[in-house]
Amino acid sequence: MVVATPPAAPSMNEASEKDPFNNNCYGTLVDRSYKTVHLPVLDVTDFNERIIRGYEEGTGEKYLPADLSVARSLIPAGTASLRDFSYIAPEIPQYKPENCTGCMDCVTECPDTAILGKVLSEQEWEQKLQGVPEGDREMFRAQWSKTKKYYDGGAKKNNGVGGMFNIIIDPSKCKGCAECVTVCDDDALKMVAKTDEVMTTARKSHRYFKNIGPSNEKYISGNLLIDMMLKEQTHIYTGGAGSCAGCGEGTALRMMCAAVGSKYGEQWGIVAATGCNTVYTSTYPYNPYLVPWTNSLFENAPTYAIGVRMRWDQMGWKDKPLWVVGGDGAMYDIGFQALSRMFLSGMNIKVLVLDTQVYSNTGGQASTASFTGQNTKMSVHGKAVFGKQERRKEIAQIAMMHPHVYVAQTTAAHVNHFYKAVLGAMEFDGPAIVACYTTCQPEHGVADNMAGEQARLAVDTRAFPIMIHDPRGGDTLKKRLSLMGNPNMKGDWFINPKTNQEVTFIDFARSEGRFSKHFDKDGNPSETLLAAKLDRLENWRLLQELAGLR
Repeated sequence: MVVATPPAAPSMNEASEKDPFNNNCYGTLVDRSYKTVHLPVLDVTDFNERIIRGYEEGTGEKYLPADLSVARSLIPAGTASLRDFSYIAPEIPQYKPENCTGCMDCVTECPDTAILGKVLSEQEWEQKLQGVPEGDREMFRAQWSKTKKYYDGGAKKNNGVGGMFNIIIDPSKCKGCAECVTVCDDDALKMVAKTDEVMTTARKSHRYFKNIGPSNEKYISGNLLIDMMLKEQTHIYTGGAGSCAGCGEGTALRMMCAAVGSKYGEQWGIVAATGCNTVYTSTYPYNPYLVPWTNSLFENAPTYAIGVRMRWDQMGWKDKPLWVVGGDGAMYDIGFQALSRMFLSGMNIKVLVLDTQVYSNTGGQASTASFTGQNTKMSVHGKAVFGKQERRKEIAQIAMMHPHVYVAQTTAAHVNHFYKAVLGAMEFDGPAIVACYTTCQPEHGVADNMAGEQARLAVDTRAFPIMIHDPRGGDTLKKRLSLMGNPNMKGDWFINPKTNQEVTFIDFARSEGRFSKHFDKDGNPSETLLAAKLDRLENWRLLQELAGLR
C-alpha cells in the first residue's frame, strides 16, 4: 500500500517524464533509467466527496469504479480525520476543568488523537470567545481552566498575563477505551454515558475548539517535552485509524510522529513493514498520516528504506528524515537480516519497532520477542508443553553490537524517555533503532484502558528495561549505555516502597491473560514461569554489566 501527500514541485533541472495518464503530477517513483516518473494528482475534494462519502454511506465497495488511484493503491493524506467512531462505545470521557493541572498525560497517551489540548493568553481567549455563538458561550467558557502550570506560571513569563487551558474530546475519534481516565492522577476526566445532550455538547465543544485557532506558543515550555502536542504542527497522526480500542501501538506512533513533526513538520517520510500498523492505518479509504508513507512486504522494509534513502540523497534531500516502522515479527524475525544490513549501510535511517511480543496481525503467533511461557499460537499452553519454551531475543543488545548505531528501548508510558529517545535518534548522524514496548490488549489479555499501566509494569519488573545507547557518548559501552529511568538500577529487582517487597517478572505475568495458565489455584507460579523470571533477571544483569553498574 502506497500512501502519498503532494510534496514540493520538482526543480526545473530534475529529469522528468509526464505520466501518460495525467498531465498534472506529484510524487516520485524511479524507473531503471533513474529518471523521475511522476504520479497523477489525486483530486482530494473528489476523493472525499465521492469515495469517502460512498464508504460512509455503505455503497463504496459495491458501486464505486476501480479508478486509477485504487489501481496504484493511493490514499490522500489525513483522510482518516473524516472517519467517525462515535457509534462504537457506550461511554465517552468528560472533562472536569476544576481538577485539571495541565499535565498533558491524557492528550499524550490517547492512541486515537481523540483528546486535544490548547493554551491561549487570557486576553486573546476573551477575544476568541466572542466568536462563539452567544447561546453556547458560557458552556464553552466553563470548559477552560486556570492551572498553576499555564495560568500562574504563564503570568510570570508573560507580563502578568496568564494562560487559559482547555482539553476537549473529539467524539468522532474516541473509541471509549478510558485510558485517558486511567492515566489522569488528578481526577480531571471521567467516563459518562453517551446521551444526546452529552454528544451534542461534545460535538459543539470540538468544533469551537478547532475554530478558535492554535495554541499561543509563549505559554508552551520548550523544556517540557510532554507539552509537545499543544502545537498543531505535531499532529501528524490525525486519528481515525482502525486500531483496537486502547491500542498500545497507536500511542507510540502518535508520539513518534509528534516528535519528528515538532522538528520537521510534514517534511519526512515512513516506510512501513506489513503488520497491524499498516492495516489499521490504510483501511481503504482512510489514512491517518499527514506525511508520505509506503508499505511493501513484511520482511523488507529496511531494504526498501535503503532505496528510498539513496534516491532522496540523490535529489538533495539528505536532511529529510526517513523512518522505518514495523513490529517485532518484522524486525526480530523475518526482516532481521534486512535490518542488520541497514545498520551496516551507515545510512541516515531511523527504525521504530512496535514490540508486542506476538504477531498480532495474524492472531497472536509467537515471535522471537515472545516471553518464555507466553501462551500464543504456535506455542499453545497445553498439558505437555507450557507455552513458549524459548528465551526472548533482545534486539537492543544485538543492535548495539553493530558499529555506530544509536539504540534505544523505551515505552510510550515513559513520556520523557520516549521523546528523548526519538529526538536523540533524529539527531544522530547514522542508523538508529527505537524499540518500544506496545501492549496488545486482545493478545495479552489486558483491559482496553491498561496499555500505559502494563508498559510501566513491564519496566518495573525487568520484563522490558528501558535504555539508550548513544555511540557519541564515548569509546566504551559503559560510557555509551544509559539505564536511567529504570527503578533500582543497581539492584536485581525494584522494591515496592509501600510493601517493601520485590516486584518481579512473576508480578508482571500475574497481571496478563497470556500467562494465566501458569498459576495454580493458590496463585503459585509454574516452573516454566520461574524459568522466565530467571531469564529476565539474567538479561537485566547483563545490561547492568554493559552499563558498568555491576
